[in-house]
Amino acid sequence: MTTYAVTDPATGEQIRTFPTHTDDEVQDAVGRADTAFRTWSRSVSVPERAALVAKVAQLHRDRREDLAETMVREMGKPREEALGEVDFSADIYDYYAQNAADFLADEPVALLGGDGTAVVKKRPLGVLLGIMPWNFPAYQVARFAGPNLAAGNTIVLKHAPQCPESAAALEQLFADAGFPPGAYVNIYASNEQVEAVIADPRVQGVSLTGSERAGAAVAEIAGRHLKKVVLELGGSDPFIVLSTDDLDATVAAAVAARLDNTGQACNAGKRIIVHASLYDDFVERFTERMLATPAAPLSSLAAAERLEAQVSGAVADGASLAASGERRGAWYAPGVLSGVRPDHAAYHEELFGPVAMVLKAQDEAEAIEIANDTPYGLGSYVFTTDPEQAQRVAELIDAGMVFINGVGAEGAELPFGGIKRSGFGRELGRFGIEEFVNRKLVRTVA
Repeated sequence: MTTYAVTDPATGEQIRTFPTHTDDEVQDAVGRADTAFRTWSRSVSVPERAALVAKVAQLHRDRREDLAETMVREMGKPREEALGEVDFSADIYDYYAQNAADFLADEPVALLGGDGTAVVKKRPLGVLLGIMPWNFPAYQVARFAGPNLAAGNTIVLKHAPQCPESAAALEQLFADAGFPPGAYVNIYASNEQVEAVIADPRVQGVSLTGSERAGAAVAEIAGRHLKKVVLELGGSDPFIVLSTDDLDATVAAAVAARLDNTGQACNAGKRIIVHASLYDDFVERFTERMLATPAAPLSSLAAAERLEAQVSGAVADGASLAASGERRGAWYAPGVLSGVRPDHAAYHEELFGPVAMVLKAQDEAEAIEIANDTPYGLGSYVFTTDPEQAQRVAELIDAGMVFINGVGAEGAELPFGGIKRSGFGRELGRFGIEEFVNRKLVRTVA
């Protein structure tokens, strides 16, 4: 049985539990979403839907302190980062409220021959299931729910078992914004119940953000039932340093890329690939700054133990670890692994926490080769003083996103997603609202 509980990772104290919904309650939730869809999609106009999405944005701002404190309790997010997450979530809802009408507008098609007209109409699909992770309890929901509610779909949201309080707060927020009953429904469901929801003919699509293993399982079930899926999975993003005119600033950017959300971000810069001419000086400064960062709790004891096992395995294989301390419960001190080779298991794994791998590249070509030598392909970072080199390298990196000479440059308007084992489909931006729509052709012959 799946346990939904708030356990403060900083103390290990279980604060509150939530009962898993019964099979009948889960089926009722799907039924309410299906009933709501018939009115929400046909009788509520895009501007009216957008106005309610804008209210969700405002309620995020009104309740930012409470939402942030809930995240701190549930998964140990640093308070300032939690507040920033709520603010970014509000921006996402605002973005879709302001742009939904344009994104969903009919698109005329120029005919190659014949009389009449052709137009593509973007229409909602129906009930969508969202399976959300613990690392960004509000932001992940925003980038799924915001565009899809504006498009006219309805949402059944299954949050991570360690974020039940966030899940409840968000469901209440949508209700208080004035959404009709059933437009956004939260379920505390087991894995077996989720499988039944995916199979339910009333559900038209599934979006999951989570582990590679979870994504594979959901995609397999959805495939059997011919359901559209969007997957945002893991990443082992390269952070490539080829040249710099400010080494300290570049080091600071690399630390920020690695330690966002205490290192628990899919698109964090996890593999720091440095040109040989800069390697020694860079690694010295990078290690110094990493180790000067205080230890912080990871999302759970299990997460900390998992990372510790991966790091210990790398060291046993021959890698070297520089760290400022040892794990204490869920608290994990930042560390830097060097000497990790392609034959080490850790080389091809995602380290989800405040530990970075540093790798030396003799030239641009080797940096690209190392960057692409991963089963993942989510994001990437390129730092260089040569604009032509930046564009050349960006073109050759196998990833869904490339950020040049900057970190933290994501935005509501920018598509987010990956390739390879990092998943498929896109969230955010114009592309995010088009994943779960029916592009219906209407051809009229004069």
